Amino acid sequence: MAKGRKRPTETKGKKITLKMAKNAMQLTMDGKRRLNLSNMGIATFPKCILKLCDVDELDLSRNLLRKIPDSISRFVNLRWLDLHSNQLEQLPETIGRLQNLCSLNLSNNHLTTSSLPREVGLLAKLQSLNLGLNRLESLPSSLAALKDLQDLGLFNNQLTRVPDWLRKLPKLQKLNTNGNPLPSERPEMLEPIKRVESLYLVKESCLCRACIQHYREKKERLDHHVSAAEQKKTRTRFTGLIAPNSVAQENQALWRLTRYN
Repeated sequence: MAKGRKRPTETKGKKITLKMAKNAMQLTMDGKRRLNLSNMGIATFPKCILKLCDVDELDLSRNLLRKIPDSISRFVNLRWLDLHSNQLEQLPETIGRLQNLCSLNLSNNHLTTSSLPREVGLLAKLQSLNLGLNRLESLPSSLAALKDLQDLGLFNNQLTRVPDWLRKLPKLQKLNTNGNPLPSERPEMLEPIKRVESLYLVKESCLCRACIQHYREKKERLDHHVSAAEQKKTRTRFTGLIAPNSVAQENQALWRLTRYN
């Protein structure tokens, strides 16, 4: 490097200690151990959590992670891994060693076709895979081996076609391909598959510029329709209702309990 030239600055992020990680341990409704490090400003995978690699669930969502190390393979008991809303540009091939994994959420990252390893197809027990809000132009054919896959999120990518092998996945029930440059006509091969919407609440700072613009345009249209509707009739008010966020965590834990057991 030339003299006087500065190295590019990198986001340092928050440093996680083993004590902090232990304090973030939670117990699920079915008695499983969950390590929740979501939304903590982590920019580098904390090595200290390798000492807690016997957990059943790992949540590293809503952080600043750019990559996951090969050592992720040491979490052999994982059944649930949430990495959504980071800045992931690649995944290690060793992720294919997580043979107990039932749910993998990779949505809202920077993954491309070349950075999605074919070893994901080795996750034989995988039931839910979310790849939405990435930069995928195609899918690795190795995913055709996911015979237990039931939910697949591919929304808001750069897919121009849906691969034929999706039709052959025996348990696939829910597929979301919205927001891709696919042909306008609906392919006949997708008729048996239910198209669904997925909702993830993230901070605006976690979204790219195009997503923010898309959100603002939709919000303006929605506000216009709501305003017009309110002028026509009086809005009914309900009292004594529980706020949705007050039971969201419990419902999510119950869903995983009934889903994977």
